[in-house]
Amino acid sequence: MPLKVNQPAPDIYLPSTSGSHFKLSRDLANQPGIIYFYPKDFTPGCTQEACSFRDSFSVFRDLNITVVGISRDSIESHQKFKQQHKLPFELLSDKSGEVAKKYQALVPFLKVVRRVTYLLDANHKIAAVYEDMFGAEKHIKQMIEAVKKNA
Repeated sequence: MPLKVNQPAPDIYLPSTSGSHFKLSRDLANQPGIIYFYPKDFTPGCTQEACSFRDSFSVFRDLNITVVGISRDSIESHQKFKQQHKLPFELLSDKSGEVAKKYQALVPFLKVVRRVTYLLDANHKIAAVYEDMFGAEKHIKQMIEAVKKNA
């Protein structure tokens, strides 16, 4: 089960495709954000999800909501994935799966990241959560609805 609405979001400190480390409490201080966990770069569902976030990116950008994707892939893989699909947001590498585990997005024993998306408010409390391993495009629709509801 993913984390619940109104729970504080655990801090994140992971390498980013920006070339530095992303730290939630520093890089999104007093700002809302969307953190989405996904299983693997270049797989059909994950590509569809990333491209859907890309295609709807202006909705989030116009509301100053930062989008960040996280999987266990390497930064090198993320760089290629981001470049090939022209993704306008950063991808973070959670090689150990520790951050995914804190966000209840890691399948126990298998160590596979589940498809879970969180909307965080400016205080980094979870404002909305959506989990659906196979409905990649639904994540974006759910987050747009949640953003409009919480705006």
